[in-house]
Parts: sequence; C-alpha cells; structure tokens
Amino acid sequence: MNATQQTLLPVYDHQPGTGPTLVFLHYWGGSARTWDLVVDRLAGRDLITVDFRGWSRSGGMPGPYTLRRLADDTLAVVADAGVTDYVLVGHSMGGKVAQLAAATRPAGLRGIVLVGSGPAKPAERITPEYREALSHAYDSDESVARARDHILTATELPASVKARIAADSRAGADAARAEWPLRGIAEDITEHTRVVGVPALVVAGENDQVEPVGVLRDNLVPYLSRAGFTVIPATGHLIPLEAPADLADAITAFAPAA
Repeated sequence: MNATQQTLLPVYDHQPGTGPTLVFLHYWGGSARTWDLVVDRLAGRDLITVDFRGWSRSGGMPGPYTLRRLADDTLAVVADAGVTDYVLVGHSMGGKVAQLAAATRPAGLRGIVLVGSGPAKPAERITPEYREALSHAYDSDESVARARDHILTATELPASVKARIAADSRAGADAARAEWPLRGIAEDITEHTRVVGVPALVVAGENDQVEPVGVLRDNLVPYLSRAGFTVIPATGHLIPLEAPADLADAITAFAPAA
C-alpha cells in the first residue's frame, strides 16, 4: 500500500499464495498478529491479516468504530488487495464483523469461519451492568492481566504470547476500546446473519467463558443457513493463540487450497 491508501484503509498485510484467500479479522483487544501462530501453519496460502480501525497500527484512524464501519473497512481491504476469491475468518468481535460483511453478499466471498464469534443474537447475560464492567477490562496493565489469565484463556500460554496479548489490549484508541463492550456486543444482527448465503463454520472453545459453546449453538448457528459446528477441546476464548494447530486444521478442512 502507498501512503495515501494507508490514510484511507486499515493497515493490513497480504501474504501471496494459493487461494482462496483467507482474510483474518481479530477480536476486541487483538490485532493482525493475533493470527501469527495460525498463519505460521498455513504455509503457501494466500492470506490477509487486518488491524481494525482504532487498533494497533490502525490506532490513529478516526471513528466511528461501529461493527458496520469495520465490515465496510474489511470489504474495502479485500478490494484494495485485488482479491476475488476469499473466505472471511473472524474471531470474537471479528466474527460479528464477518457476519455483517457476508450479509452484503459481496462478489467473490466463498465462506466464513466464525471463531468464538460474537453471536448474531446477544446472550441474555449481556446486561447493561455486564457491558459497563467489560468496558473497563483493558483500563490498566493489571486489569488486562486479570482478563487474560482468568477469563480469556483456559490454558497456560508462553510468556511471549502473554506479553503480546497485554500490549495489543492496551493499543486501541479509547473510543474503539469502548465501542464493542458498550454497544457492539449488545447489537442484535440476526436479520443480517439470516441472509448470509455462503457456507459457514462455527468454531467454539470447549472452555470458553466469553462465548460459551451453548451460546454459539443457540444464538448463532440457527441463524446461518449452511453452518457446520466444531468444538476445540480444552481451549478458552483465545483459540487462535491457545490452539493454533487445531484451528488451522479446521480452517483448511473447511476451505482447502485450490
């Protein structure tokens, strides 16, 4: 990308290879590098990893940071990269963005993989009190560590990965950090998810406290017309970092290289 494009689009990395292109969308508090351990296991594939507007290398981009804006950004990145045959792979917040992008039925979209995704219909526990508390999860290094070690993960991660999570969680613009817990997480997008016309794979973590297996089974799968469902054992919410090999295998089985 040139400098002008960088001011208009979120920062993204494009690794040329065999299609269909896999377009990776990160979670609230993540970044493009959240996917590094998965990407490392997909040698030879055509890949795009995005830093959402307001996060990491795209932290200086202006708002709004709504889910729809992120979905529009995603489709703009795909167009900028010249990709015409692709699969969206969205994690958590990124999964909800993927649903909205797919609902526009863009040309070239072959499927979506929703990893510990925000469901189409918010769970009953997403109360105003829950959202207010969640909005403070990344307020300090200490609060990030608590969220990472006691809520987001169910496995022990290497120190280097834990440090990456901590840095990324604190790297978002204030307004971007507030948008998901205060608004996006509670948005009901069932009318959009129902019109997604491509096959989908929903991937759940067996011990995910954020988007539990039952929530994804009841509040997401029924709104997708063609959805597979798989549970990765012994992992929490940060599936791309806790079980990258299992996730890479699931993605490859769903969207094999041409």
